[in-house]
Amino acid sequence: MALNSFRSRMGPKLINSTLRRCLSSSVDELERQCKIFAFEKNRQQEAVGRVEKIEVQHENDVFVMNRNISTPFDCAKHLGEMVRERSVVGLLNGKTLWHMHKPLPDSCVLELLHHHVPNPQVVNKVFWRTCSFLLGAVVSQAFKDNVQVHLHSFPSPNVKSGSFIYDVQLGLSNWEPTVAELKVLSLEFIKFCQKEQPIECLDVDRNTALEIFENNPHKSQQIPDIAAHNSNKVTLFKVGSHIDISRGPMLPNTNQMGRVTVTNAIKLDTDIKEPIYRFQGVALPRSIRINHFAYSLIEDRGRILNSGRIPSEQGTFNEDNTFVAHLNQ
Repeated sequence: MALNSFRSRMGPKLINSTLRRCLSSSVDELERQCKIFAFEKNRQQEAVGRVEKIEVQHENDVFVMNRNISTPFDCAKHLGEMVRERSVVGLLNGKTLWHMHKPLPDSCVLELLHHHVPNPQVVNKVFWRTCSFLLGAVVSQAFKDNVQVHLHSFPSPNVKSGSFIYDVQLGLSNWEPTVAELKVLSLEFIKFCQKEQPIECLDVDRNTALEIFENNPHKSQQIPDIAAHNSNKVTLFKVGSHIDISRGPMLPNTNQMGRVTVTNAIKLDTDIKEPIYRFQGVALPRSIRINHFAYSLIEDRGRILNSGRIPSEQGTFNEDNTFVAHLNQ
């Protein structure tokens, strides 16, 4: 049963509540995943052992921090509230992007990049990647209990494409979302971000990742290939009770999200047996504001089918947990 049929039966005032996915088994699955994530995070923290000191240089300041414990965010806290709140991602030694909540492994020179740096291309990609990640979190909990939802993947961020996307398996044959349904999804996205939740990062081994995603057939298929190309490691990100796979980095907190719109959900033509829908959206960082007309043009472009690679049953892993068709097929 599609979302719009549920909405028309219950009335527009109840759209918000009927969209929520409250099935106990879904809640149990989220709790199960979070327990495994928390256990592994605690295990890694306890494995650090004796605390060793490192030096982190930021401009004219040098901070003495703790190896494999302190993060770029910890450094930013020493630089004042403005720096802490605006920092999007760390840059180590001028070459390695580093998630703000990921422990630093060694002494380094640290830059804290934000949306108003002279060349924001890298920061924009971090923002766009996070938008896809958060879209997956919202969609995975948006549908009623008799609609099966399995997140498939999202491609590497391409701001020029006009929208961020997440490809999702839905137990709906030919769903075409109404304007009202897209509006509700947009409101759910905004409410999710307004919770001001930190976005955690954790590298885990192949077996731990498989255990977390054992009930998602797409992630389970993707994990062995991801681990094989990353020294048997899989990078996970967590916000609230939602966990996903991505090489990252991401924004440090959902409070850096500004305007956001879920613009479309389009059924894709793929060789995957179950229906795959491409959810699309557009957004702006909290620190960037434009007028209503300009934003409406961005929304219009975001409704057009994104040209990102189509998921395939027979594919190879490419960056952000995305299986893409072999180029020679």
